[in-house]
Amino acid sequence: MVGALGTLGLITEVSLKVLPKPATETTLQFELDEAAAILKMNQWAGQPLPLSATSWHAGLLTVRLSGATSAVHAAQTKLGGEALKDAAAFWQCLRDQTTPFFKPRPPTSNQGLWRLAVKPTALPLNLGDAQWIEWGGAVRWLASDLPAAALREAAKAAGGHATLFRGQIPADGAFTPLAPALATLHRNLKQRFDPRGIFNHGRLYPDF
Repeated sequence: MVGALGTLGLITEVSLKVLPKPATETTLQFELDEAAAILKMNQWAGQPLPLSATSWHAGLLTVRLSGATSAVHAAQTKLGGEALKDAAAFWQCLRDQTTPFFKPRPPTSNQGLWRLAVKPTALPLNLGDAQWIEWGGAVRWLASDLPAAALREAAKAAGGHATLFRGQIPADGAFTPLAPALATLHRNLKQRFDPRGIFNHGRLYPDF
């Protein structure tokens, strides 16, 4: 059901597993260019560090450490950087996408907000400066007026795909067009879960 955007059915019951808040959290910032930030995020992800979130935007890498007090303090000493004041507000704005970067563009604008899911180790995609990187380099938000085909090709070359998150939907849709074999698989799956075609028809692709 995850990722189906309601096209396969509806959820009537949910069980959630929750964890206590970490004993200590601190957020560090580093002035790094895009390539250096991606390298650092991947290097640190491979080490026993209490990393819980990463973000890079406009030359600034932001890293959150969460966990036992001793572990967080040891990681902070090892990494260095500058402690971010009011870090909770920063992460909440990023989570809720209330920063100016994520605001809707005017209806007359050709610029769309794209979400590129790629390999976290992928090098800079060189698609423009208006971007925001999350999830250790695996999610790259891009505000761009480049053709959809160019963005999708760049994401594919980086081991992933591109989805239009907000903006004018291109002729071939907001989601990356499926190869014939995958389209058949998706269509058959939709038929099994929703034989009458009543759940969000056309939400992902026009024909199912």
